[in-house]
Amino acid sequence: MARSVEGVRGFRANRALLPVLGLFVAGLTLSAVYVRTGLGVPCPFRLLTGWDCALCGSTRMGGALLHGHLAEAFFWNPVVFVTLAALAALGMVWTVEAVTGSLIRRTRPLAAWIGRVSAAQWLLASVGLALVYTLARNLF
Repeated sequence: MARSVEGVRGFRANRALLPVLGLFVAGLTLSAVYVRTGLGVPCPFRLLTGWDCALCGSTRMGGALLHGHLAEAFFWNPVVFVTLAALAALGMVWTVEAVTGSLIRRTRPLAAWIGRVSAAQWLLASVGLALVYTLARNLF
């Protein structure tokens, strides 16, 4: 029996989500350990430079989220907070698609734009945002 195109695409999407799921579980674990013990992982960038990196404050942000303190979580790292909110929304969309078996419709211009952006471009944009945020949070 031949696989459908939708089935193959879904399988590839699921495999691509494994690293994201791994990072989520690692972050949740670190945040839970921090909430329980007060111990966190020291930032190597901060130890070397004295500057906060783009991820500094994420463990404390995770601890605040575990307590349900959204404003405090946003204070600790607004960029990671917004990124997590966007990933949570995408996760809900993917879950609905997986459960119902049908794709949620996107507007054509948005779908066309997303289709044109490669993984390398997403990575470059993410690194650029992290660099700009690191500079902004340390210089201003």
